[in-house]
Amino acid sequence: MPRTCLSIILAAGEGTRMKSGKAKVLHEVAGLSMVGHVARTAMEAGSTRTALVVGREAPAVEAAVRKIADDVSVHLQSERLGTGHAVLAAKDAIAEGFEDIVVLFGDTPLVRKETLTRARAVLLSGAEICVVGFRAADPTGYGRLLERDGELFAIREEKEASDAEKHIDFCNGGVMAIRGENALAMLEAIGNANAKGEYYLTDLVEIARREGRSVRAIEADADEVLGVNTRVELAAVETIWQDRRRHQAMLSGVTLQAPETIFFAHDTDIAPDVTIEPNVVFGPGVSIGSGAVIHAFCHIEGAVIGEGATVGPFARLRPGTELAEDVKVGNFCETKNAVLRRGAKLNHLSYIGDASIGENTNVGAGTITCNYDGALKHRTEIGANAFIGSNTALVAPITVGAGAYIGSGSVLTEDVPADALAIARGRQVVKEGRGREIAERNRAAKAAKAAKASGDH
Repeated sequence: MPRTCLSIILAAGEGTRMKSGKAKVLHEVAGLSMVGHVARTAMEAGSTRTALVVGREAPAVEAAVRKIADDVSVHLQSERLGTGHAVLAAKDAIAEGFEDIVVLFGDTPLVRKETLTRARAVLLSGAEICVVGFRAADPTGYGRLLERDGELFAIREEKEASDAEKHIDFCNGGVMAIRGENALAMLEAIGNANAKGEYYLTDLVEIARREGRSVRAIEADADEVLGVNTRVELAAVETIWQDRRRHQAMLSGVTLQAPETIFFAHDTDIAPDVTIEPNVVFGPGVSIGSGAVIHAFCHIEGAVIGEGATVGPFARLRPGTELAEDVKVGNFCETKNAVLRRGAKLNHLSYIGDASIGENTNVGAGTITCNYDGALKHRTEIGANAFIGSNTALVAPITVGAGAYIGSGSVLTEDVPADALAIARGRQVVKEGRGREIAERNRAAKAAKAAKASGDH
């Protein structure tokens, strides 16, 4: 059976440097809160329970984690006395008994599940503690990981390090895995570590060593343990996340013509053989079937795009959009809560909202569904093989039957039966010579205006 694992996520930091009215860990990377990323990674690495240590905006932070994690307990850190003190806030959860405990930070969203899995494997091999470290190009300010014969014997903070130790580039990344059996006793053994009365989680290393227990470190990429304290750092993390996802997408068979211009959401799901042209942005909730083409300058959110469909350029698909196989949504089109069935075409300059479009129906340029009456939304239903002429307004609620033909420029307010022709526009009136009279009148008015302006000067 899989080993039980408690993930303790420390999410109580104020984050005042973010200059924000919301908790730092709620700021998003790829459309998901940072703490949500951490919770998801923990679960992917085998976490069976999440203990969330919170402070500011506890209900909002809890809600963000509960969207991701299945089993969550919440623990309030009323005082800020260091990372060891924060972990002990989850004392009740630790006392329940888990084989592994993994300590994570809610503002480090880039840690990989593979790294957490490796750390847990070190515990399984007999270590009491596994610390995740990284190689720093400039280690100044970081705690140094001091090793001897493959064992970690101390984590030395910058101000306490000797000159020789300051040259060590293997640094503490903050993430730590602890064998559950002795975790609570060792955590409670952390005393006042300094004059500030803070409790350092890093002191666990020396506590374990004094008890003759094995402590080891593993190395992760420096990117994985980047913490976020400012909007600048948030943007840097977003860039790294997007680069990872683009790389993954291309290796999985997706063509990105200009990868650096494509922005994914945390849950974008793309099948092989999809082609994405430059400058496309995906919001949350998008899946794309094999063979689809997303042309340049599209914004897509909450949409399902079927196999062989084409979208754009310059299209916006909003939540609730479902495109079946071989559907075409062309340039300057917008859809919302709309289902376009197989082979339907919405080629250009149209808005389709709260609607269903039947198979092989063609919707002409400039067509709109008038779905909102100022208070409520209403649906438009269009059957298969219909033809909707250009510049048509469909005033919902309305149904257009299969095979119906709608004359261009119509404003429809009543249902149209199957196979019928509907024309709803004013009769054309032609008045000979009136165009010339209007033009002459306009020219005279313009000349008079110019003369008056000249006289005023």
